[in-house]
Formats: sequence, C-alpha cells, structure tokens
Amino acid sequence: MPTEASSAAAICVPMAARWQFKQNVLRSPISSGGDPLALTAPARRTTLAVFFTALFVMILPTLGAIASVFTVISGRAQWLHVAMFVAGFLLTGLGITIGYHRMLTHRAFETNGVVKAMLLIFGSMAVEGAANAWVANHAKHHMHSDREGDPHSPVHGFIHSHWGWLSEFASIDTGKYAPWVQEDRVAVWVSKTFPLWVTMGYVIPFAIAGWEGLVWGGLFRQLAVQNVTFAVNSVCHRWGARPFNTTDLSRNNWIVGVLGMGEGWHNNHHAFPVSAFHGLRWWEFDLSGEIIRLMEALKLIRNVRRPNLQQIERKLFNPGEAGLYARVTG
Repeated sequence: MPTEASSAAAICVPMAARWQFKQNVLRSPISSGGDPLALTAPARRTTLAVFFTALFVMILPTLGAIASVFTVISGRAQWLHVAMFVAGFLLTGLGITIGYHRMLTHRAFETNGVVKAMLLIFGSMAVEGAANAWVANHAKHHMHSDREGDPHSPVHGFIHSHWGWLSEFASIDTGKYAPWVQEDRVAVWVSKTFPLWVTMGYVIPFAIAGWEGLVWGGLFRQLAVQNVTFAVNSVCHRWGARPFNTTDLSRNNWIVGVLGMGEGWHNNHHAFPVSAFHGLRWWEFDLSGEIIRLMEALKLIRNVRRPNLQQIERKLFNPGEAGLYARVTG
C-alpha cells in the first residue's frame, strides 16, 4: 500500500491504491503459516441469532428514530425527551469509548471496581454486545486489521464494515482474543448480567417519561450511539487523513472524532493502541480523553498510558511535526 504524507487532507483512499491493497491482501501469506490468504465470507451464525441481532440493532432502534420524528410532528416531544437523548447518548457512548474500549480492551488505565463497573454497565446499555465479546472482537480487529480475519474490514465493502459483519462473523472466542477479561471479576459479572443492563437502558427512560422517554432516551439514543461506533469501523478505515505510518487503512476523520467522543482519530489510535488519548494534537477534540484527564486529576484512575515524543516521531510520516503532539506526551 502506498504511503501518504500527513499533510494531505486525504478524503478517501485513491481507487488504484485501494485496488492494490486488496491484491496485496489476497496474495500475502498468513503470518502463522505459508498459505496464501483467500478472502472468504466469515462463517454465519444461526438464523435465530441473526434475527435477534437485526431486531435489536437495526429494526427496533430505527423504528424508535421514526417514532421520535412523529412526536415532533404531533407536538408531543418535549425538551425533557431531548435532554434524555443527549444524556443517554453521552453516558452510554462514554461507557463504550472509555469503558469497553480504552479501559477494558487496551488497558490504557487502571481503576477501582466501582468505577470499572459503572463504565461497563453504561457501555452495556449501548446494546453493542456484552463486554467480554466486544473486547474480544475488537482485539481480533487489531490483530488482523484490514487483513483476513478482521471481523469488519472495508476490504469486504462499506456495508459489511458498518453493519454486515454483525450477522456474518462467527461467535468470538473470548479466551483466545481477550483472555485477560476472563480474569477480571468485574468484567465477567457485568458480561454475565448484560441482558439486565440492556433492559434497564429501556426501563429507566420509560419510567421517567413514558413511551416518549423510551423512544428518545432508549431506542433513538441507541441507534445514534451504535451507528457512531460502527462509523469508526467503516468511515475511519476509508476517509480521512493519515499522519502516522500504520500497516492498515486507519484514518483520522474529524466528523467521527467529534460525534464519537474522540474515537474518530482512528489513525492515531492504530498507531498507539494502548494510549488513553486518541486526540493527540490540540485541535483533535477528544471528549473521552478529556474525561480521562479529569478522572486522573481526581485520582479515580491511575497508571494512565500515553505515548512519548520519541514514539510519536518514529511513526509520523513527517517527523518534523512531532512538536505538535507535546500536549499529550508522557
């Protein structure tokens, strides 16, 4: 795959470059053996599992979003409902970005059991899967990023990388891809009680504001959070800038960076996966990183991991820009 200067405001991978990338993937040897890669469709799960995935991830949330529009048209929508949407979006979204992703998957910081449980419970309410399965799936993504074995690679197409993989990838082996989660009692407990937290994510807004609360603070909120997360998999492996030299197609996309609370600075993340901060330059807004910074100052978390200036300089396409990253270096 051809390299690109970090200063290029590349909006997408050139057609020829993407075609060449696919050819390279098809011809590259598997790291654990000598067989050529063959891009085969991932194993399908049972019809029942696919049905429930479609029901809870696509159908019901979409119906909720449509219903929210009707509440506006009919004059039944209130500022309370909008506030519930925003609060739910932030709490469950941060549960994914800080709890599921940076804390549990990449172990970018450590914390006590209470804070960990709260973050993972909020993440569970996003209805993106139990914590142990989510972490294992994401660990597998980093292990095979944009290669055979990546559960949501754009090599299989945009739709596959955004939604399609949910109904096609085989049941994840948590013990193989995320064994540390099995040794974490809090994570194991929250994962086992995942259906409870999903239910509470619907019950709480319904108890506060009835059906309108369920629509705005439950289903519509869920649709928004999930699609922002999925955009990291799809959009951020196709459109955006690449300041760092990584072995995949990861990109920094400022729109997903803002909506995704910092997750859209995806090339930064793939360059430094264990960093608690994804927005590495002052203009790369990273809400999750700012909250982590606040939690660190309040002594709620410890051993926060961040790249140093030498590590950043080594991976930049333009090492002369390393000084722009001084704010987050350790």
